[in-house]
Amino acid sequence: MKIKRFLTGMIGTNSYLMINEDTNACILVDPAAFSKEIEETMRKEQLQLVAILLTHGHFDHIMGVDDVLVQYDVPVYAHKEEKELLTDATKNLSAMYGKGYTFPNACYVEDGEELEVAGFLFQVIYTPGHTKGGCCYYCSKEGVLFSGDTLFCGSVGRTDFPTGSSSMLIRSVEEKLMVLPENTKVYPGHMDETTIAFEKRNNPFLS
Repeated sequence: MKIKRFLTGMIGTNSYLMINEDTNACILVDPAAFSKEIEETMRKEQLQLVAILLTHGHFDHIMGVDDVLVQYDVPVYAHKEEKELLTDATKNLSAMYGKGYTFPNACYVEDGEELEVAGFLFQVIYTPGHTKGGCCYYCSKEGVLFSGDTLFCGSVGRTDFPTGSSSMLIRSVEEKLMVLPENTKVYPGHMDETTIAFEKRNNPFLS
């Protein structure tokens, strides 16, 4: 297993490729843009994209989806409660930056659902708060969590955007994420990587 991080889009969102080194199959997490760097990496390493995982529907995590799908006919997964943001350019904030962007064709998943993609088994962890339908993707075998904008290194996501709730966010982090194994590596939507152990001991937003 190998994970590569790319800073994409207008505000430098972390997009990730998680690669199965045995098969070259991979997944793409939160493509803010289908950057040349991602495209060239996939071409040079002969990677086979099999799925896109969306942690939530804000513009800075989804606006590259259509460009990816031009080249790769793959499913795009998001939590079912995020349909509202994915289909509303005002609520996903993309309308602030031009004509707006929506993506109505996601494959909607539920809390606790398991996704087997690229040879990895992910559990969908529903973590509302940053948005109504925010979720994280946890691969227990590899000890990996893609946390989107739910949990950052030493911080948590904003809750002042449409459908956000600070109380729900803190509850999600404490009840859904802090119970994971402490050695779980956390790959957030912004800033640096962290671990559950570090956040349990150092995150000032948690009790």
